[in-house]
Amino acid sequence: MAFSDQLLEEGTHIWDAQKNHPFVTELAAGTLDEAAFKHWVKQDYRYLLDYARLFSIAGAKARDEATMTHLLGVAHEVLDYEMDLHREFAADYGISQAELESTEKAPTCVAYTSFLVRTAHEGSLAEIAGALYPCMQGYLDVGEHMADLATEEHQYTPFIEMYTSDEFREATAWCRDFVDECGERYPGEHDAMREAFLTSAKLEYRFWEMAYTQEGWGL
Repeated sequence: MAFSDQLLEEGTHIWDAQKNHPFVTELAAGTLDEAAFKHWVKQDYRYLLDYARLFSIAGAKARDEATMTHLLGVAHEVLDYEMDLHREFAADYGISQAELESTEKAPTCVAYTSFLVRTAHEGSLAEIAGALYPCMQGYLDVGEHMADLATEEHQYTPFIEMYTSDEFREATAWCRDFVDECGERYPGEHDAMREAFLTSAKLEYRFWEMAYTQEGWGL
């Protein structure tokens, strides 16, 4: 069994929790409160800046040119393509660019991005691979689940299409292969990769909860 499959098997309960979260099921049905979706857009925009940073630092730690080139390319794609789509979502829901950029991170967003940045700076390339994998694979799997649940087009259909697109599938496939490559090259780091993977996966679940409850600091 590929190491990425081992990780996914260990995280099955987290994946099931994500798919059954009300943010996911209500978005699929088109009934999600717009305020919750807007909260997700703003928080995920802030998250993506650090997610791109994770790929950039991973690229600097890569030991071969091909891996370095691809990791830095993914960082560029996140900053360019994916964040552009978030800007489009924001515009559709009346969120200005200034509001996106000035949004304060919610506690869960702080926890997740802090974990990613710390792993990027202090962890090995293999640990970084484990930490970055749940986001891509999780959104693809949740997106496919939403597509299966959706019975008609609605205002959130573009979200579902974004995370089930051929481009996103290809990016996720490369990420999965990268995890497997690191698993083969660094067998002594399997435990560290597993811990990073499961931590990120749990924080992915918490991110849905953060958006659904419109989590803030209460101050």
